[in-house]
Amino acid sequence: MIRLQTPIPERYTSASTEELSGMIASARAFLGPRAMILGHHYQRDEVMAWADARGDSFGLSRQAAACEEAEYVVFCGVHFMAESADVLTSPRQQVILPDLNAGCSMADMADLDQVEEAWEHIASVTDISRVVPVTYMNSSAALKAFVGRHGGTVCTSSNARAVLEWALGPGGGIPAGSQVLFFPDQHLGRNSALALGYSPGDMAVWNPNHERGGLDDRTIKEATFLLWKGHCSVHQRFRPEHVADFRCRHPSGLVVAHPECSQEVVSISDAVGSTDFIIRYVDSAEPGSVIAVGTEIHLVNRLAAEHPAVTVESLDPLVCPCSTMFRIDAPHLAWVLENLVEGRVVNQIIVDPEVAAGARIALTRMLSIT
Repeated sequence: MIRLQTPIPERYTSASTEELSGMIASARAFLGPRAMILGHHYQRDEVMAWADARGDSFGLSRQAAACEEAEYVVFCGVHFMAESADVLTSPRQQVILPDLNAGCSMADMADLDQVEEAWEHIASVTDISRVVPVTYMNSSAALKAFVGRHGGTVCTSSNARAVLEWALGPGGGIPAGSQVLFFPDQHLGRNSALALGYSPGDMAVWNPNHERGGLDDRTIKEATFLLWKGHCSVHQRFRPEHVADFRCRHPSGLVVAHPECSQEVVSISDAVGSTDFIIRYVDSAEPGSVIAVGTEIHLVNRLAAEHPAVTVESLDPLVCPCSTMFRIDAPHLAWVLENLVEGRVVNQIIVDPEVAAGARIALTRMLSIT
């Protein structure tokens, strides 16, 4: 998806750290509770220092919706997160993304046209009424609306297993033995399915860049899971050799990984879970523990700083920042806040009402499941 962020004034990009802090602090004081700043776990420290709430994308969106006095929701994250916030918040609340170029490479690996084309191909081979579409939270509002319209739902990295159980069981209102089309992250889908006891033979990867997903009709019809060929550019960097190297250096060390990592890494980790799970895992570690974390570096560094009695390091020694999350910085935050002070709303994220309605159905269905 192409997004264009116009260059912000030079007074912000050339300002010192102290000057930017002054701008942000002054704007926040003026706006008061009318503005709420949300900070995703992967944001820079210079941004997180100003966050009224920290968390994952869906949790932050729900917090914004619950904070009715906040007229402006400044979402320091990426585009799909701001979309979810706009879907869940009230019409009187305006959602702002400080830098429109803050997208998500994984979310961009599946667009509505591709998914609709895949759905048509699958329908030509099998009974489409028995196929449940599930989209990861890391997807556009349009894809959330798609699954909402077709009896499917959304999942997070925390509840993916529960959602798949629902999709394939009586709880989903669809006969057991149905299929799941899971997008856009193949790794979360695979790891969640394996955790439920399914085998690799129950899965096939749908490549949207190939005719009919690169699969023959028999595979499309018989695979329990059709996993979209998508991935997180950060989590794909972690490799089994990183785990081996860490354990060579720290024989009693622990490895905790995000389920967006490959199955090869997940299968040899000591623990696997969402960003919130990883935070709790480090929080509960015994003093003196050594932990390698397989997720974005800003969160890893923050955990290390907040837990001096525990040694926390990145599983990838070359470091792995999320380049799109990294676009949100203090200059952009100061810029959007000072515009609000002047009565101008810049970079507002607005989801089409019809799309928002469909996405809301999918999100509500997820909440009913979990």
